Amino acid sequence: MTTPAPAIETRALTKIYGSGNTEVVAMRDVSLAIGKGQVVALLGPSGAGKSTLLTAIGLINPPTFGSISIGGLPVMEGDSALVDVRSFRRRYIGYVFQKANLIPFLTALENVQLALEINDEPPRKARRRAMELLEYLGVGDRMKNLPHMLSGGQQQRVAVARALANSPSIVLADEPTAALDSVRGRQVMELFRKVAHDQGAGVLVVTHDHRALDVFDEILEMEDGALRQHDQNDADPDRRAS
Repeated sequence: MTTPAPAIETRALTKIYGSGNTEVVAMRDVSLAIGKGQVVALLGPSGAGKSTLLTAIGLINPPTFGSISIGGLPVMEGDSALVDVRSFRRRYIGYVFQKANLIPFLTALENVQLALEINDEPPRKARRRAMELLEYLGVGDRMKNLPHMLSGGQQQRVAVARALANSPSIVLADEPTAALDSVRGRQVMELFRKVAHDQGAGVLVVTHDHRALDVFDEILEMEDGALRQHDQNDADPDRRAS
């Protein structure tokens, strides 16, 4: 029986800025695999290389060395793209940022619908898909609201809906709960688990929030640009205090 290809696979990813005396290694020899339907947390202090890894996988900031495959398809070899980055990213990668970054003069529905229409989805079909996603994520009753009429948690739900618009193979989230309280933050983290398990996407979430780590299938940790073994005692404030 053939083993399914991981949703995300990286081998020896390294990112170097500058050269000589000014050289900075932001990421070194990062190899990982995230399965389809798996939701993974990426922890680490500021400057550890988490965002560098996320933007490399998202085909935003290419690595200096190493390779990236998405759904078994090689997409990067070193700093050379093996696919049309713009079209591939629109079709296969969903991105959720720290702030929802919704277009302020568009409704929640229009924000999600636009992501589909940019990808050449017919308007009527795009609208139907956007409505389904907003209902799925629990904000269907807010679809006609402008972003400023939504709470922070509702805005992030709309942002997740937008990221899912084109049924991506992977979803990448960079500190998506940083501006939310603990209750809303946990709700958003649980949404990522729901998305991974229900839709078979590989989901990688960069976070400093240790309050909802039980949501994740796996926890990775970065330090000084490299992956290291996650220590649950380091991540759990109650255990540190005991």
